[in-house]
Amino acid sequence: MSDQPALVYIVAGEASGDVLGARLMRAMRNQRGGLTFAGIGGARMAEQGLESLFPMQELALMGLAEVLPKLRALKRRMDETVADITARRPAVVVTIDSPGFTLRLLRRIAPLGVKRVHYVAPQVWAWRESRVRKYPGLWDRLLCLLPFEPAFFAGHGLAAEFVGHPVLESGAETGDAVRFRKVHGISAHAMPIILMPGSRVTEITRLMPIFAEALGLLENRFPNLVPVMPVAASVAPRVTEAVAAWPHKPILVTDVADKHDAFAAARVALTKSGTSTLELALARVPMVVTYRVNPITAAIVRRIVKVSHAAMVNLLAGREVVPELIQKHCTPDRLAAEIGRLIENEEAANAQRAAFAAVVESLRPPEGLPSEAAATAVLALIPQ
Repeated sequence: MSDQPALVYIVAGEASGDVLGARLMRAMRNQRGGLTFAGIGGARMAEQGLESLFPMQELALMGLAEVLPKLRALKRRMDETVADITARRPAVVVTIDSPGFTLRLLRRIAPLGVKRVHYVAPQVWAWRESRVRKYPGLWDRLLCLLPFEPAFFAGHGLAAEFVGHPVLESGAETGDAVRFRKVHGISAHAMPIILMPGSRVTEITRLMPIFAEALGLLENRFPNLVPVMPVAASVAPRVTEAVAAWPHKPILVTDVADKHDAFAAARVALTKSGTSTLELALARVPMVVTYRVNPITAAIVRRIVKVSHAAMVNLLAGREVVPELIQKHCTPDRLAAEIGRLIENEEAANAQRAAFAAVVESLRPPEGLPSEAAATAVLALIPQ
């Protein structure tokens, strides 16, 4: 047994991965002493003592138009990361999500014989299932966030472990409605409605005008509505610009605790599909889910997507718990009608809340918190 502390090398490429990495670092330290960390991360991992090899933001690119001009820089950063891992020879390398970078990295370091863990299974069960053929030999352990994923990968001869979904550690259910109303000067009879158009510029550009029209229709029926819009700090200026012409400007919320307070105060939510549906389900906020992309993209997606639901809540429940108004159904009239139904029909709202309980329960790992389950899985690869 070596007297040297075991080195854990963690690579995260975007904000959500940075949060997962920070929780993983904390949970690993709690379970075993004598660990050191290196790798690539953001502010949250820095709080846990990680000195990033280079700024994580250089990897946080989405879409072909963003990636193409950066290919040379990304290749240089890949070479730097491989060289750093080669020099340091960590006990284990943990890559978190961001498959465009991390899966290539895992393949590059395979000859080193270092133990490798990929955290957040690629969602090839939804589309591009053929990519699974490239995965054998990429990792020693694959950690899944969703309960049905291990069975999917087992069907392709790949072992995978369900460690629970990080939304359970988000605190989304811990908000204080009274505090939110007090901080923002909202009267007791006012009715907050959550609007979540997304965290990417393309989503905001496409969905914000539709949300604005839907809100106008709703305010004609429910004049006491107070729109509240949680937004990522990275797109807050764009959202502020977009709502400048709205007759009734929403309360913009960028602080996480304030967002959770808003959830607690909200009567209903209109959200784009994605992890936000799980946050709202945890907070027990009835919702309508929507999304719209370029028509050409939509036509391609329809041909290759394998799943029957767009909303994660519905996918986990195996049925339509919340209305999904996607593409041509994403219209102001339809959105306003479904939100209005949830406001007026308490039975429909309560039916959603009842279904949310089972969905949230399905996201729990067999023991402890998701970060603790993930830490246990990674530590199992490091000799004591």
